[in-house]
Amino acid sequence: MVAQRKLTAASPSFAPVMPVVLSIVVLLVVWEGAILLFGIPPFVLPSLDAIVRHAFSDTGRLAAALLATLGEALGGYALGSVLGLLLAVVLLLAPPLERIVMPLAVAVNAVPTVAYAPLFLIWFGLGAASKIALVALAVGFTMLVNALHGLKQADLAAVNLMRSFGAGQLKIVWRLRLPVAMPSVVTALRIAVPRSMIVAIVGEMLGAYAGLGRMIYESTQQVDLLSVWAAVLVASLASMVFYGLLVWIDQKLVWWR
Repeated sequence: MVAQRKLTAASPSFAPVMPVVLSIVVLLVVWEGAILLFGIPPFVLPSLDAIVRHAFSDTGRLAAALLATLGEALGGYALGSVLGLLLAVVLLLAPPLERIVMPLAVAVNAVPTVAYAPLFLIWFGLGAASKIALVALAVGFTMLVNALHGLKQADLAAVNLMRSFGAGQLKIVWRLRLPVAMPSVVTALRIAVPRSMIVAIVGEMLGAYAGLGRMIYESTQQVDLLSVWAAVLVASLASMVFYGLLVWIDQKLVWWR
């Protein structure tokens, strides 16, 4: 009976991990099964075992590239999230400004973010600044749209009640609208995780001194496909860890869901 209680108490902690483990197992079976079933040559699709062994043999270069890409992705992610949320609050408090800014924001985001990469490389150079700016642009729009929608979900009766007690607009935003908007804000943070990594890597492929994107570009030029797949694998694992961290933060911040 005691052992059963311990198992029951421990099982919820493993529940969030099980879908990830299951998806990895399915990927392994499909990947390796396709190679065996269709006789795919290694230069088209190498085995996961070969990719992992190559990654372990090239950990120094992969680690340096990963640190460079993570620095750019996280820097742009944080900058875009903060700016997007602040802009959402400003537009909420100034509805006429929203009617001017939102069409411009939609027009800018209608073009794929990586299409701005050549301009950002000219403006900010080949270093980390250009990739941080690109990621911030991609993440900022996602946060702006989701946060603005969430901020508007506050109950009007509750807003009027706080006003009747003398609360100002900023206090209403802080005490009422922002907590109501937290699910939307966290959703924006989740959506922005893959976008930040994709934009950073593609930006590096178009021009950079370091990073996983630069490594992928150089390895492709040298027809070193195992290095390409190893870089892709490392980028995917980093994104999964980043996303898992956000799921944990979501459970802490939006505990009532």
